[in-house]
Amino acid sequence: MTTEAKPTRERLLDAAATLTYRDGVNVGVEALCKAAGVSKRSLYQLFESKDELLAASLKEGAGAFVTGLLPPADDGRPPRDRIMHVFAQVETQAHAPGFRGCRYLAVQIELKDPRHPASRVARRIKRNLLGFFRAEAVQGGAADPELLARQLILVFDGASARAGIGVDTLKGLLTPTVTTLLDAAGLGGTVRTAAASRR
Repeated sequence: MTTEAKPTRERLLDAAATLTYRDGVNVGVEALCKAAGVSKRSLYQLFESKDELLAASLKEGAGAFVTGLLPPADDGRPPRDRIMHVFAQVETQAHAPGFRGCRYLAVQIELKDPRHPASRVARRIKRNLLGFFRAEAVQGGAADPELLARQLILVFDGASARAGIGVDTLKGLLTPTVTTLLDAAGLGGTVRTAAASRR
């Protein structure tokens, strides 16, 4: 479907996703409307403000963010492999043209205000990623699942940010770093059963 054939709302969401990822959240309404090929009036008929448009765009992109990072829920791999999958995806994405890091982290850093609607969306999506790491840590029998999850999100955000600003390619870095964390946490390669969890 060409840009012209897309509904106005979808064009605005696409423009917001593209321009804010490339140029930051301070991109102007005029630039957004020009990229979408719509009038300001059309924007304000669909969204209360640019802030609401940005929040909607982040929410709209959450599915692709998750699909591009997380393994399928029923893929049968052990937790250790499922966690490593995420970081293999980050390394692959870091080499893609135009990669500027994790858009959900960048939005929170740029906006600074945790009450901003876009910041709230971004924070929720990043909490979901933290929750994925925590759940896998529990399933893998990590000694301290909460600590391991926080360590993994720290590596994720740090790696994404450094690759996003072009100071590191991440090559040969993520696998040994994450492996060290998983080993230290006692995360095995098998699923921890409910019975084992109660011991």
